[in-house]
Amino acid sequence: MKRIRRKARRGYEDVAVCVPVTIPYERYATKTAHWWIARALCELAGRAGLSHRDFDGLSVSSFSLAPDSAVGLTQHLGLSPRWLDAVPMGGASAVVALRRAARAVEAGDASIVACVAGDANEVDSFRKLLSSFSRFAQDASYPYGYGGPNGSFALLTDHYMRSYGATREDFGKLCVAQRDNALTYPHAIMKKPLTLDAYLEARPIADPIHLFDCVMPCAGAEAFLVTTVDIARDLDLAFARPLATIERHNAFPDDPVQFRGGWAMDIDELYAVAGISPDALDLVETYDDYPVIVMMQFEDLGFCRKGEGPDFVRSHTFTNDGSFPHNTSGGQLSAGQAGAAGGYLGLVEALRQVTGQSLSRPVPDARRALVSGFGMINYDRGLCSGAVILEGDAP
Repeated sequence: MKRIRRKARRGYEDVAVCVPVTIPYERYATKTAHWWIARALCELAGRAGLSHRDFDGLSVSSFSLAPDSAVGLTQHLGLSPRWLDAVPMGGASAVVALRRAARAVEAGDASIVACVAGDANEVDSFRKLLSSFSRFAQDASYPYGYGGPNGSFALLTDHYMRSYGATREDFGKLCVAQRDNALTYPHAIMKKPLTLDAYLEARPIADPIHLFDCVMPCAGAEAFLVTTVDIARDLDLAFARPLATIERHNAFPDDPVQFRGGWAMDIDELYAVAGISPDALDLVETYDDYPVIVMMQFEDLGFCRKGEGPDFVRSHTFTNDGSFPHNTSGGQLSAGQAGAAGGYLGLVEALRQVTGQSLSRPVPDARRALVSGFGMINYDRGLCSGAVILEGDAP
């Protein structure tokens, strides 16, 4: 068999990420995904001083657009992009959308790409979504009484706890810190402080997962623009540069139960291309549908070795004004999970922090942030992972 000589991963030139937008979440709403996405695009255009017709690129992530697709959305909203992408990857959507949009801008296939994620949430939306989430789930999980993602993540959480000695107190520390961060973020669904005792005493959902280990489904939208540095400066927009990104799917398929994600396969390249080490980061935004995934990411993103996640958690505060600022708007565990927009929440928040536009408590002197994504859970693993390092443009 011939050896394949792969091209080396490279960084990005002349790419700016700007205009972080959040359409405030609602627990339940009868509005369609189209409405939420349209609101986000309108906000993007208004804040950038553009018409929606100036968007010559569009990237869409949504679980509830059906029967429409991304191309159908262009007719609904009066858009005529010359570059169009749909990224149905849940929690990895923002990182993947940014990667593809950045390369399109570099190549000249588009100049101003609107990246947007949004979903509706009616009373029965979540059950309907799960009923058709994947053929794998329909064929191999549902016949045995599959309980949705809570059951899957209970399996992952139990395996991780048994393997590495993590405790509910460790997971609770993360949840309590994120709630503290959320209390300064105006769009967070969860508005009340959370104590460790309240976390530990909360009702069980799927052992060992309890109530505050689970995200709150809601409706909402998140968005940002990807363009050139010159255009961002011409429009007088604060922006960040993507220093490096990674993306991986169905990593380590032979692991019987997932205890690591695709980040572990590519993380050394991420830092090498960015030209920095993990200790050069000012804040980290991880995908956090359940706290066990956060702990896995601390390990796989290079902040500690595999199995050292519990000790790492015990050694930091994770609050915006403390050590290792993390999920600085509260993450999904406290801000809410607006469908595919949950995969955008961390990137939009990081962009705000490193460009001086924070809506939550600012991280002091924040300039560099790492954002990671994780999505598309089947019975025993999530299939998609990605990460990006953003650096705010020096004034």
